Amino acid sequence: MARATRDQIVGEADRLFYEQGFEHTSFADIAAAVGISRGNFYHHFKTKDEILLAVIDRRLEATRALLAAWESEAGDSPAARIRCFIRILIANRAKILRHGCPVGTLTAELAKIDHPALSDAGRLFALFRDWLARQFAALGLGPDADRLALHLIARSQGIANLANALGDAEFVEREVADLTRWLDRTVPASD
Repeated sequence: MARATRDQIVGEADRLFYEQGFEHTSFADIAAAVGISRGNFYHHFKTKDEILLAVIDRRLEATRALLAAWESEAGDSPAARIRCFIRILIANRAKILRHGCPVGTLTAELAKIDHPALSDAGRLFALFRDWLARQFAALGLGPDADRLALHLIARSQGIANLANALGDAEFVEREVADLTRWLDRTVPASD
């Protein structure tokens, strides 16, 4: 029961940090979303920073699971795996239009307040970077693999930020199509 309550607190905190921001989410907000008293809440977490670290761990776990699913879904094709990363913008378009990218918004907010957990949150980008670099390397683009991975992450972050600012779903579709064409031009013909 205690584990289920803790997981529920982390889940609601994750949602609220994404939708409202870390700084604008209080203990009371999270307790109300879970439906528990603040006293019960403090039994599980003493500080908001403890919750933040649990949220980051939750996101890391979810990202690892997502990358494993893409590995399974796309089989032996690194280009198809990279396309899964690109299509996440379409899959999450509604959320991105409302709240931006969950990774980008969290890291940007933590950077603004010089929060000590920024490096922990940055591990989310590192997971994507390392995974994408492995895919590009598997395509025979080893010397450029990390640069290509960072380029793709930077483009996807830019798309998410502009889509959020503009509220333009068609922009996301156009940019995803452009990223896919870029990938097709970048990938050696054998894949």
